[in-house]
Amino acid sequence: MSWSTRGLRAAIGSAAWLFLAACAQAPPAPVGLLDVSTRPAEKALLDGLKAYDDAQYETAEREFRQALALGLASPRDRAEAHKRLAFIHCAAGRLVECEAEFRLARQADRTFALSPSEAGHPVWGPIYRKVVPN
Repeated sequence: MSWSTRGLRAAIGSAAWLFLAACAQAPPAPVGLLDVSTRPAEKALLDGLKAYDDAQYETAEREFRQALALGLASPRDRAEAHKRLAFIHCAAGRLVECEAEFRLARQADRTFALSPSEAGHPVWGPIYRKVVPN
């Protein structure tokens, strides 16, 4: 092998290494609660969850709808908003709307599932099982 062939191979190897190094990116920084809680949709979801926990269901319903309208980024968050809306509708006796929200939750996140205690609830459990059969 001549010097020019070795030099060419070394140059190609160096160029390939530089190309690969340039393509490598640092991993993205983790996203925390404080990062997302300032986004309008996620803030509305958090406000809705607090209102729901405080039994302020009209406020919670409004906040969940706003969160969905503003475009929650996470499929899991969208499913959670729809799940809570389903619970509100079921508790108010609006069973058609309850079923529709469970369907939307499932569409938002194909892995959506109620916990065993939620699925066993006497009001929304049967409606949920109709939408998401075992």
